[in-house]
Amino acid sequence: MSDFLVVGGGVIGMMTTLQLADAGHSVTLVERGQCGREASWAGGGIVSPLYPWRYSAPISRLSAWSEGRYPELALRLLEETGVDPEYRQKGLLYLRVDDERDAMAWAREVGKPLERVSGDFLYDKEPEAVPGCADALWMPTLGSIRNPRLARALHARLADMPRVTLHEHCEVQGLREQGGRIVAVETNEGELHGDQVVVCGGAWAAEVLTKVGVELPVRPVKGQMILFKAPPGLVRRVVLMDGRYVIPRADGRVLAGSTLEETGFDKSLSESARESLWTSATGIVPALADCEVEHHWAGLRPGSPDGVPFIGAVPGIDNLHVNAGHFRNGLVLAPASTRLLVDELLGREPIVDPAPYRLKGR
Repeated sequence: MSDFLVVGGGVIGMMTTLQLADAGHSVTLVERGQCGREASWAGGGIVSPLYPWRYSAPISRLSAWSEGRYPELALRLLEETGVDPEYRQKGLLYLRVDDERDAMAWAREVGKPLERVSGDFLYDKEPEAVPGCADALWMPTLGSIRNPRLARALHARLADMPRVTLHEHCEVQGLREQGGRIVAVETNEGELHGDQVVVCGGAWAAEVLTKVGVELPVRPVKGQMILFKAPPGLVRRVVLMDGRYVIPRADGRVLAGSTLEETGFDKSLSESARESLWTSATGIVPALADCEVEHHWAGLRPGSPDGVPFIGAVPGIDNLHVNAGHFRNGLVLAPASTRLLVDELLGREPIVDPAPYRLKGR
């Protein structure tokens, strides 16, 4: 029996496992597919909510704690695994923001460097941005990370840790409860055991918890994205306009996203979404119209009623815990939300007040 059994091998599950193993505990990680290949792989990697001033205080608190942790984590993983998660802190340019007053008030309140800049400044930073912008908002501290590389690095680190046991392509079929505790996790490979069980199953977390009669209001929300094969330097930093964004990678490729679709667990692609994303991306950077669309994919975000994740103990079951429901901000909130739960699991002082994230009783 491991000290902890973590269900779900996305970024949330892998970061939870890493922190518990760092603290000297044995951890079994169970993933229905391949670790890091669902929403953690599909997202864009912006290390901030898209429009952070539009989010509630519970999300803002986790986001503020998380943002500064990625540079250190990326360097650590590169050193330990040789896989570069490609953390880049090049800032973000906002075009056509219609609630600028709210944005500036938020920035003053939280101490964020956000400023209104001229068109000359904008085109010096991004020469290929859509012409005709008289001004923009500029957040110089914002960073981005390359999701698939981050997932690969986390997986490589965990695979090399003697206290971690990975079970991939291992589907949870049931949670056996006895005396108010989970005594076994039933899978297609047989029973697995952990003194404490943590469900980090993303869009599938609700399905896992229904096996013990727990209703978790988390649902899948599809997001489609496209990737342009662009020359290095065409896009230099994240640019956001009208709710859509372009994100450059170190090799020149440019991601464009993303859609929001309520289609259940359907991850099929649509030509209409591809065209919409292409139109948005080329509207932000017209030169992308001359670049090949190299890839088109979809992922399932774990949607929750107000975007606030559920983090903490599951009421009524002594050794069952959850960390799910991050919606569009799983990568953004991962360092803080996993640290908050690990603090609870290990009896440490929490980094923020845990009350807003608790799951109510069944």
